[in-house]
Amino acid sequence: MDPIRLKHGQFVVVADGERALFLRNDGDGAYPNLRVVREMHDENPSTHEQGTDRPGRHSDGPSAHKSAFEETDWHRLGKERFADEISERLYKMAHRGDFDQLVIVAPPLVLGEMRKKMHKAVGERVIAEVPKTLTNHSVDAIEKMLLAA
Repeated sequence: MDPIRLKHGQFVVVADGERALFLRNDGDGAYPNLRVVREMHDENPSTHEQGTDRPGRHSDGPSAHKSAFEETDWHRLGKERFADEISERLYKMAHRGDFDQLVIVAPPLVLGEMRKKMHKAVGERVIAEVPKTLTNHSVDAIEKMLLAA
């Protein structure tokens, strides 16, 4: 992957299934200075804390066999829903003209969901995608990792 060269004023979104940081580079390409502009949180407990204790069952017809439905992965659905919310927020920001170029850093599942829901106005401004989870890192560490990417 080519190194990411952040320009002054460029936006970086660092997200996962529960947290999103909207950062703006107040520095330049050689010496980025990312500043948090907005932060989003979502409460998304694990599936066993959200779902039922047993999957549902259905009859296979006239036979005595019963099959179990696969249990819904509520945690994954929560991540997908949060990715939709991030995409919607990015559309509003793009529509207001808050950014011209965007770098997105997110784990593959969230990145894929964001791509599916991303409005064309946002997608045209994405210059790089980094499939990593960096939401638990400090802003300084995120700067260093983006420079090394």
